[in-house]
Amino acid sequence: MLANIFRTRGTHASAASFVCGVAIVLSACGWTAAQQSAAGAGSSSLDYDTAQHMGRLSQVAEVKLLSAGGLKPGVDGLVAEFEKSSGSKLTVAYGTAGAVVDRFQKGEAADVVIASGAQIDELQKQGKVVQGSRVNIAKVGIGIFVRKGGAKPDLTSVEDFTRLLSAAKTIVYVDPAKGAASGIYMASLLDRLGIAAAMQPKTKLFPSPDAPMYESVASGEADLGFSLITEILAQPGVELAGPLPSAIQNYTQFAAGISAGSTQPDAGKALVTFLSSPAAQPVLRTKGFE
Repeated sequence: MLANIFRTRGTHASAASFVCGVAIVLSACGWTAAQQSAAGAGSSSLDYDTAQHMGRLSQVAEVKLLSAGGLKPGVDGLVAEFEKSSGSKLTVAYGTAGAVVDRFQKGEAADVVIASGAQIDELQKQGKVVQGSRVNIAKVGIGIFVRKGGAKPDLTSVEDFTRLLSAAKTIVYVDPAKGAASGIYMASLLDRLGIAAAMQPKTKLFPSPDAPMYESVASGEADLGFSLITEILAQPGVELAGPLPSAIQNYTQFAAGISAGSTQPDAGKALVTFLSSPAAQPVLRTKGFE
């Protein structure tokens, strides 16, 4: 409707016709007669540039991102810059990587999905994500966290690591059944080291890597915990004791893909390009990503 009004204006139709057309748009947007009158006070017509700006606002792209929570510290630190540089509005929903994939497969709307690289590859095979749209964003390792101000253990070797676990009264990490990369890996690591049975009665599992898990260590209820380094650094009550020893470290590669059902594929591509660009790297590195 605005486009028709602008064309009428461009062909030198009467100011009255122009104002009448704009008034119809304003009424449809909920403007009262008094508001319309005030907008036009002191002028025979609404300012043309203002009307153009209103038209642009109505066309702002709204991008929906469904992301693994492991990337939350980085994404949250980049939302404002993306919106400023692109002019798009970004909405983000988080969950464990497994939960995000499950929600997406069950039909939750999204323009862009971020999960592990393997999960994005599988979504491409299923036709849920556009073929060839996968882009790696960042990777992150698993760290050990302790109470803020607490002693930081020696984590140089695998032997140091196993001694630390043997001495601990309680350890915490995310329930692997919930689909978090850190929880899945920690369960498999303890089994591989042959200490899973011994650690079971001393292990407390949490449904997600949220505040309650970190608070259990901050309060002294548990001695130490395991999570993605980026998530540990975002928690004020605990400290990163260090990464897992290099011989047993595991990295999660986060990747993005464009949803096959996206209503904003161009804006989605712009988001993926931005998150993987050199401009985003300083923010991601400060949050613990590699």
